[in-house]
Amino acid sequence: MSTLGNNNTSGARVRRLATGTVALGVATLGYAAAIERRHWTLRTAELPVLSPGSLPIKVLHISDLHMLPGHRSKQRWVAALDRLDPDLVVNTGDNLAHRQAVPAVLRALGPLLDRPGVFVFGSNDYYAPKPKNPARYLMPRGRTKRIHGVHLPWRDLRAALVEHGWLDLTHVRRTVKVAGQDVFAAGVDDPHLHRDRYGDISGRADRSAALRLGVTHSPEPRVLDPFAADGYDLVLAGHTHGGQLRLPGVGALVTNCELDRSRARGASRWGANMWLHVSAGLGTSPYAPVRFACPPEASLLTLVARDSDARTNPVHGARRRPLNSPTAR
Repeated sequence: MSTLGNNNTSGARVRRLATGTVALGVATLGYAAAIERRHWTLRTAELPVLSPGSLPIKVLHISDLHMLPGHRSKQRWVAALDRLDPDLVVNTGDNLAHRQAVPAVLRALGPLLDRPGVFVFGSNDYYAPKPKNPARYLMPRGRTKRIHGVHLPWRDLRAALVEHGWLDLTHVRRTVKVAGQDVFAAGVDDPHLHRDRYGDISGRADRSAALRLGVTHSPEPRVLDPFAADGYDLVLAGHTHGGQLRLPGVGALVTNCELDRSRARGASRWGANMWLHVSAGLGTSPYAPVRFACPPEASLLTLVARDSDARTNPVHGARRRPLNSPTAR
């Protein structure tokens, strides 16, 4: 009995399956690289973090721009966020991806610079990204070696932000007026680079303020824990890119820090009294320009009093390209 016909049929099925798998992979990569990474999204949440009796405060959280001079669509979309009329802008770092990107970042922030703002820097404000094996992104951190690129002009960016009135929170504690209320804010330098010195800002946060706000680029637990112990209501962070690659039913594959994957994006409780909000950010490394099931985002957080009608859990939402900004680069 001949099996030649059966073998030919089986071989054809294997070839079709292999071809289909390759085609699906190529299509997915094309979508992740060409479409989703420019699918600008506004994420919203309401958080009950203000002192009892406080009026609501709208905070625009921007992170991980990873700006190149030619990112025109991103610049226009971010500048248009001013129409949301935020009371405070918080920038959690990684603004730059090129030595000539400072003017592009300032164009993006544009009218937002006329509003109260605070910031800290991340690793890609200090050093440019370098080409890496993409597989390193999925490897455990202990098996990877951090490689720094060329120095970036972070001092020029800092000078411009401060000149416009934004406050550099790197290892300082300050009280700022926001919507007529006191916000006690403190921040650390990038824990991803082990530049954080929480001891410089340690001590109980001001209990008389409407909000006690902590700011960091990388949401490392070793930094979040002392913020919580010192009585902060909310910590804002970036760095994770929301995982950058997410799978349905799985979520983020990695966080690129010690934070657990379930907290890679959005709001969550940290301890009994503090909230954490992690932005998935608006960019990627130019050497890994893909996002999947994790569009680039900015976040508008409506902070309300703890004695208001706000629920224990945050109310989330997302709007795609809310300001009719084009998606083409």
